[in-house]
Amino acid sequence: MFQKTLSVLKVSTVLAATTMALLQVQGCSGGGGSSASTGTLKLAITDKASTDFQNVVISIREIRVVPAGKENAPDNDPALPVVVSFATPKVIDVMQLQFVQQALGDVVLPAGTYSQIRLILEPNPNGQQQPANYLVLTSDPTNKIPLTTPSAQQTGLKILGPFEIKPDTINALMIDFDPNTAIVARGNGAYNFKPTGIRLVRMSDMLTQFGSISGTVSSTFKDWSSATVSVKRRGDINDADPIAAGKIFSNYTSGAWQSPFTTFVPPSNPTVSYKTFISANGFRLYSSSAVSVVQGQTTDLGTIPLVKAP
Repeated sequence: MFQKTLSVLKVSTVLAATTMALLQVQGCSGGGGSSASTGTLKLAITDKASTDFQNVVISIREIRVVPAGKENAPDNDPALPVVVSFATPKVIDVMQLQFVQQALGDVVLPAGTYSQIRLILEPNPNGQQQPANYLVLTSDPTNKIPLTTPSAQQTGLKILGPFEIKPDTINALMIDFDPNTAIVARGNGAYNFKPTGIRLVRMSDMLTQFGSISGTVSSTFKDWSSATVSVKRRGDINDADPIAAGKIFSNYTSGAWQSPFTTFVPPSNPTVSYKTFISANGFRLYSSSAVSVVQGQTTDLGTIPLVKAP
């Protein structure tokens, strides 16, 4: 679902930044092998704060996952496993989800690599009926403005991975909804709903309490298409694998190729802090200093300039 922009990190309705090692997909997930091992995907969603919007409401009919190699498959392709299908569309006001994760569903899948999650939305009705997908501006609190969601009812709102389903494991993913980049004013009073502001975050587990680490990755002198953001604990616990990870996609704006990110992790304690790592082709690995994370608050790393590799 995308142009160059980001697919990033949060931890609630299944997010915390998505960087996953690529594995060959087995069985119906699109790879070789006659006996596929399986893992469980638990999906949730959360939201980033915004002062512009009072409400952002979406109505979800179905959620499907897309195995690697099936990116062009239609939504009704039997090779696209269904996470959940709602008899009555699930209505979510994402503005109510800051530092809250709302579960969307779980499903057992063949282990391997998947490239997308698709949200199939209820179409907005014609005429004067109540819209199914809409926003309410903070400056105009009584007006429900329909969200235009091109293709979301036909081919789904595509949230880009990749993400890995590891065998014999509960794989927690969170969808991080950033209304500041997912909603774009069209200039005629209408608003488009773009998947570039919705990111997948892989977490070590589903979290009931969490804070976040955020920042903006930027380069003014060289284009970069994507980067991997990962967060590891340091102190009494020193992670080999990230506790949260995800892929972001750049967008050229304000004279630079840049992308914001947010990743959700459990609150720090006196003996554990967090380091953030950013890797992108052609650039040096970025490693932050160790920072603390407070429940329900964001630790902002600010603008992170990418340094060209020698």
